[in-house]
Amino acid sequence: METPMPDRWKALTALARLTLVLALCAFALVGCGKKNQGVAYSGQVVAHVGDQVVTTQELESELRWTNVPPDKQKDPAVLKQIIGELVLRKYLLQQALASKLDREPGVLLELLRTRDQVLATAYVSRKIGATPISQTEIDHYIASNPLKFANRRLLVTEQVVFALGPATQGVVDMSKDAKSLDEVDQELTVMGVPHNRVIGTLNTGEISQEFFNVIEAKKAGNVFFVRSGANGVFFVVKDEQPAPLEGDAAANAARQFIRADRLKAETGMASVSANLEAKYEGEYAALMGSKDSAVKK
Repeated sequence: METPMPDRWKALTALARLTLVLALCAFALVGCGKKNQGVAYSGQVVAHVGDQVVTTQELESELRWTNVPPDKQKDPAVLKQIIGELVLRKYLLQQALASKLDREPGVLLELLRTRDQVLATAYVSRKIGATPISQTEIDHYIASNPLKFANRRLLVTEQVVFALGPATQGVVDMSKDAKSLDEVDQELTVMGVPHNRVIGTLNTGEISQEFFNVIEAKKAGNVFFVRSGANGVFFVVKDEQPAPLEGDAAANAARQFIRADRLKAETGMASVSANLEAKYEGEYAALMGSKDSAVKK
């Protein structure tokens, strides 16, 4: 049995954060000039790095971006690390601009792509945030999804975890009917696919009711398969423990689920509108099933 499973943690790495913000800074400088002299900075200056600066506003934004808890945002060790990352970023930005990387066509395309993504995300976020999530919505969501809240459970599982890729799809297909994790382990070993065998947990709040019903019906020694981010996971259920989610924790979780549903709905409507407004050209009209293409034929 296969089903997609959402990542439990999708935080950006420090390198990814550095690349993204470096791109944004460079893009802004392409449009506004490279020199910062005479510019009125927003927030107190934390540090100067050549002609670049790190401001308190940037520092506060970085603390939020990296999900530093409020009670840790004044911690000297945390601040030292975050400021160090910002200083490094500004230094690399300065070096990139000095090397005129912002003028290279490939880099400019990446900057434009980043700009598009950030603005598109900001627009959708503002749209779905325009109507506050009410307590009535939260209560209704909690009552309508008992598997995520009142009946929430933790399934203790034994897992075989491996990185997904073109070379491993055959392993997935061959192992879906495996009778045990030993068979899966052996198949991956024979194929030379690196993998780990570990004990883990599966939160019923992360899976659909349909998949949970299948697990409940066949969990005794049955091997299941899920995709978790970039990994494939074969697992068997070893134990099941009740883990109800209640009170403030339930309300906060419900709020996140509702926001995710709104995001999906808003993105879906935007996709329809975008396709209606788009005018495709040449061979791409036929590829995208454009009405203009059908008329021309």
